[in-house]
Amino acid sequence: MKEIKPLNVNGIVRIPASKSIVQRAIAAAMLSNGTSVIHNPSTCDDCLAALNIAKQMGATVTEELNRWTISGNFRPSNNELSCGEAGLGIRMFTPIAATLNVRQTLSGHGSLITRPMTGLEDAINQLGASCSTSNGFLPVTVQGPMVGGNATIDGSLSSQILTGLLMAAPLALKEVNIKVKNLKSVPYINMTIEIMKQFGINVNHNGYEEFFIASNQSYKATEIKSEGDWSGAAFFLVAGVISGNLRVENISSKSQQADKEIVSAIQQANGKILEENGCYTVEKSQLKAFSFDATNCPDLFPPLAVLAAACKGTSLIKGVSRLKHKESNRAYAIQKEFKKAGIRVEIEGNEMYITGGKPKGCEMDSHNDHRMAMAAATLALIAASPIQINNPECVTKSYPEFWMHLENIQSENHKI
Repeated sequence: MKEIKPLNVNGIVRIPASKSIVQRAIAAAMLSNGTSVIHNPSTCDDCLAALNIAKQMGATVTEELNRWTISGNFRPSNNELSCGEAGLGIRMFTPIAATLNVRQTLSGHGSLITRPMTGLEDAINQLGASCSTSNGFLPVTVQGPMVGGNATIDGSLSSQILTGLLMAAPLALKEVNIKVKNLKSVPYINMTIEIMKQFGINVNHNGYEEFFIASNQSYKATEIKSEGDWSGAAFFLVAGVISGNLRVENISSKSQQADKEIVSAIQQANGKILEENGCYTVEKSQLKAFSFDATNCPDLFPPLAVLAAACKGTSLIKGVSRLKHKESNRAYAIQKEFKKAGIRVEIEGNEMYITGGKPKGCEMDSHNDHRMAMAAATLALIAASPIQINNPECVTKSYPEFWMHLENIQSENHKI
């Protein structure tokens, strides 16, 4: 358990690398001919799991400080692969494994066991490879080759299935055409396409409703520098506008990451936020209720909930349907844990209403969800008394440096 006191924050936070970018780069490097370099990699649990899968699939990896070197080789050393607890990892590496004429079983642990895999199973089978699950859940077993051709998928629950299919498609025997219904989180698909382009693969699409990937394309080794993670940065940007003055570094407004939209939400809430040369300065502000659609950036729900709790009035956040199959059922977790702190959260269909107020000290459960742990810590900064957080170690999934960074910017001399 970790206790966070109500304190003002002040100082500088340099955000670590985006796990979304690093995981995609690891997969592309593994599939490349030659040696690729990933600069400024993230050492979070999900990225380390992806790196381990790349090794199991045949890549040679050299890990140095702020630099990973990956020599591509797609020849798995065994028939069982573990994706840890990474949702992107399982949905990306399963289609890739399905391109080989070798039977592979992929598994995971923690919340990944409860995440549905039916859509992934159906899509891979449509493309001519064999894929089976355990009643729609892990483990998943695949065998190629992947023939290619046409597939139709539902993009309403997760864009990660499409990411996996796109990355595997160049290895199919013939051209792949994927029709997508109701695609959500388009920025993540743009990220996938951009990283594939950096590794020499072209993806064409028609208004994000149909994607075309030509056969006989080869991944080419390259060097890539990972940008900072907007998902992690969101908590510190919110921390600044509710309880102090922060400079948040290593994030770019030109990023493809969906969670950069936190800036728009803060501006709607009347928060003081200023960008300059890849850095953002935020100051404690008189915040007002806001309305924000997080359908395409569902990972923002926890920091948005904290922002709303600090606002005068009732804020509206849309996109609740995207939260069920995360590390926790995040809509339920936010409602339950914020209630303990005296913050009213109501859920009506796809909408969440949060009425701002002074949080009270309490004991909050992280639900073994990294973003819930970070939300509880951020909320504690403006509470009437300390908040204790159960299972705080879960932040290592995406942001292992979080507690150290938070400690470095707290100031006893500016106690609320």
